[in-house]
Amino acid sequence: MTETTVSDIDVNGVTLRVHQAGDPANPTVVLSHGFPELAYSWRHQMAPVADAGFHVIAPDQRGYGHSSAPAEITDYGIESLTGDLLGLLDHFGKDNAVFVGHDWGALIVWDLARLHPERVRAIAGVSVPFTMWPAPPTQLMKTLYGDRFFYILYFQQPGVAEEELGADPYDSLAKVMWSASGVRFAQRDTSAEMPPMEGTGFLTMMSAAPPRPLTGPEGPWLTEEDLQTYADEFAHSGFFGPISYYRNLDANFDIIKDLGPERVAMPVYFIGGTQDVVNVMDPTGLERMRGALPDFRGSTILEDVGHWTQQEAPAAFNKALLEFLQTL
Repeated sequence: MTETTVSDIDVNGVTLRVHQAGDPANPTVVLSHGFPELAYSWRHQMAPVADAGFHVIAPDQRGYGHSSAPAEITDYGIESLTGDLLGLLDHFGKDNAVFVGHDWGALIVWDLARLHPERVRAIAGVSVPFTMWPAPPTQLMKTLYGDRFFYILYFQQPGVAEEELGADPYDSLAKVMWSASGVRFAQRDTSAEMPPMEGTGFLTMMSAAPPRPLTGPEGPWLTEEDLQTYADEFAHSGFFGPISYYRNLDANFDIIKDLGPERVAMPVYFIGGTQDVVNVMDPTGLERMRGALPDFRGSTILEDVGHWTQQEAPAAFNKALLEFLQTL
């Protein structure tokens, strides 16, 4: 099995810690992680994708782990985030790549396709479908949720969420990973009312995680060692950078609102889970992509899988991803 190496690479005014596998002469696949994750979330994909004939690169994105963590909220806008990924292509002398994005990584990749379609050979969106916002996102969320709690609106106030999550990164990450997992999400009380925004935190409604390992449809997926890896990296980086991605949603909207879905003309595939909270928040995603994207090639929705798609069912995920890559 191909070995994964880790190195620090200077791109776009920052230094990113980058995991890579495979021959750099091969076509490149970029794996873009979500919140609150790391390149480590792709640990089960690096070697299989490399062994299938690709050069695989997965950065800890800016603000995460031991990558650079700029001090300004505006440093986490979409031009910087997409610029980092393009900087990696430039570093390796690549004109384009296949981009695979999970959660926030999917948002970055969808926007990258609209901003720089010539650099995107194909896209596999994971968990979060392509979206054309009709108005600034936080404006829509305020209309939808009113005085009820919604985490993205909670994240808008600088200092508050990062203090809550950073007080005990190990406990915070254990609760977040458990709460959005397929097993826990399937147990949710669908009749429960959303609490008020006032006095509610991101972790308020999350129950303590059971002893590790957490299990999914393919067995154990989050071991104590895995959790400690995440906790150690977030203890180092803090949460300001990762949460600041959310504070740029409206500014990002202003930048890309006039770039239509016809720019996402490259082959597109989608992988999700039946127990992913995003499916509940956005149940029309697949239908929307089928109607809007010129070369939408279908989807795989993994049974009993929650939000941590490629970690909870890596074998099924890799099968779906590799089948798509082999069509290119």
